[in-house]
Amino acid sequence: MSSAQPQGKTKADAAEPADAPRAPARQTPAARNALALDVRHETLYRYQHPVSFAQHQAHLKPLADEFQALDAFALEIDPAPAFRRDSVDALGNAQTHFSLAQPHVQLRVVATSRLCIAPRFDGLVPEASPPWEALAERLRYVAGAPYAPIRAAVEFVPPSPYVPRLAELRAYAVPSFPPGCPVAVGALHLMQRVHADFLYQAQSTQVDTPLAQVLVHKRGVCQDFAHLMIGCLRMLGLPARYVSGYLLTQAPDGSAPLVGADASHAWAQVWCPGTPGVPGTGPAADWLSLDPTNNLVPGTGHVRVAIGRDFGDVTPLRGVIRGGGEHRLSVGVSTRVLPDDERPAAWADVMARALQ
Repeated sequence: MSSAQPQGKTKADAAEPADAPRAPARQTPAARNALALDVRHETLYRYQHPVSFAQHQAHLKPLADEFQALDAFALEIDPAPAFRRDSVDALGNAQTHFSLAQPHVQLRVVATSRLCIAPRFDGLVPEASPPWEALAERLRYVAGAPYAPIRAAVEFVPPSPYVPRLAELRAYAVPSFPPGCPVAVGALHLMQRVHADFLYQAQSTQVDTPLAQVLVHKRGVCQDFAHLMIGCLRMLGLPARYVSGYLLTQAPDGSAPLVGADASHAWAQVWCPGTPGVPGTGPAADWLSLDPTNNLVPGTGHVRVAIGRDFGDVTPLRGVIRGGGEHRLSVGVSTRVLPDDERPAAWADVMARALQ
């Protein structure tokens, strides 16, 4: 699938010089209203030989907060697990652990969600965010000096397994962050450059493809683009985290699907405390979402499932199996905007917040 252009923008627009940051891509009028959605995510493993025992972990239940209300969720596992435990991890993500004790030659996991999403960033004022150097300084450890880390952000500054420290990442990030640049302005400009400079190419990378290789070949998938942005921001001392989720299969206004629809999607968040238009409470407060694959600030078409340091923290389904030999994996995601007569009760409350 070729990379879709943001509405009203062209590839040439996205490649403006580093000294000319632009305003974020805007959603269509229809997307500014709260939406009610159905999402279905099916994962199917087919094994060459029977698997005698398996243990799995899933991150498939969407997050719920004042901008994303989860009305219903179901997780179907076939064959039925011998053990299942639903819990919440340290970052507030819903997770499910399950084990299969009977021999099986395929595993099917289907997650269905009904939820309502209100636009979170419509009032964003990037120029009013704090200077990036001041923000990085607040989180920097200096030996012998008082240190009071902001726990919501400091754990997202160090490198992580899929996002190592690379000098090349800092070199790429620097042109977007001149001295005194507001952090949101710089992050938006960085997002635009990643979208312009890197080619989205399905199946061009694997889960374990090193980020250094993505930098060299300048192509990848949404996971790679999210990791790239996160790595650039962290090399400047800025907190950045990974978001897994979904995109609308078809935009509400009937326009072409965004890149990443019909599959799990990923994007990045940067910490922007005190920035107008970056609201929220709890774990979501002060984090600005950025989708470099599509060069836009996510609106009601992005469903958030989990947050983490990188893909490894929020893998939709992972596990350890005994036996099985080679396997084939197929994944399908479909999303649907609910018509008026199917909207759940939660939609009214979410819509009211969207219109405030």
